[in-house]
Amino acid sequence: MQESSPDARNRLIAAMERLAGGDRAALEVVYRLTNVKLFGICLRILHDRKEAEDALQDVYITLWRNAARYDAKRASPIAWLATFARNRAVDRLRTGKVRRGAVPVEAAKELPDGDPAADAMLIDAERTARVHTCLDHLDEPQRSAIRTAFLDGYTYAELAERSDVPLGTMKSWIRRGLARLRECMERGE
Repeated sequence: MQESSPDARNRLIAAMERLAGGDRAALEVVYRLTNVKLFGICLRILHDRKEAEDALQDVYITLWRNAARYDAKRASPIAWLATFARNRAVDRLRTGKVRRGAVPVEAAKELPDGDPAADAMLIDAERTARVHTCLDHLDEPQRSAIRTAFLDGYTYAELAERSDVPLGTMKSWIRRGLARLRECMERGE
């Protein structure tokens, strides 16, 4: 989830419930709250941005079809969706569906032309791809720390301990890396 607060979690649960009832606007809310983390999962498995974008689209199409199966008593929304992302990415590898830049025809047909949720998915996928391109321009310690903090949800203290560096060093890596990331995004690289 892009925001990690009880309020964001509650909004995600509420959106999942509305989505189960067929509310298309709820899909856009779920997407906004989860796409960065789920894209990160797909990218780590597939090692290719275009393939990760395709897998992410599959995730939201699958969610649209199966939203009624979600049970908040059994799993958090992000855990349930992360499982979808992992499974979709692994399935693409296993079944040989991995095709450069291809969008599955079945997935494209699921959402009607001009659907605001589909348009938002495409815009956010482009923005997410740009973020990952800019991340690739960072030095390894900064890139790794930012990805682990924002995609895996680790705290600065946990990252410092994992990397065996002082907490202040970790904070500096992330602060400087985010500044460089912002500059790259503003230049449109």
